[in-house]
Amino acid sequence: MGSFLLTSIVASVVLTVLLNVVPRLFPGASRRAEEKMHDFVVDAERAREQRRANGDTGESGSRVKVYAPWKAMLIGSIALTVLVNLVALLF
Repeated sequence: MGSFLLTSIVASVVLTVLLNVVPRLFPGASRRAEEKMHDFVVDAERAREQRRANGDTGESGSRVKVYAPWKAMLIGSIALTVLVNLVALLF
């Protein structure tokens, strides 16, 4: 248990340092990413307006139903949590 705690603390410190140092290695990256995202959104909005101007509402295509097994994911998460804690308790 002690080694897990030590590993967790060291990993936390290392990740914190990395998340604070890595962006400083690329000083203009966040600004460039913001500009690209803005251009992407503006282009998408222009395309949507163009489709509306042409009379296309976007409703003519078939709808896709998405199945999200949230109950199974919740049960699986609880089961895996219990399993990981049991394994940690045994070793």
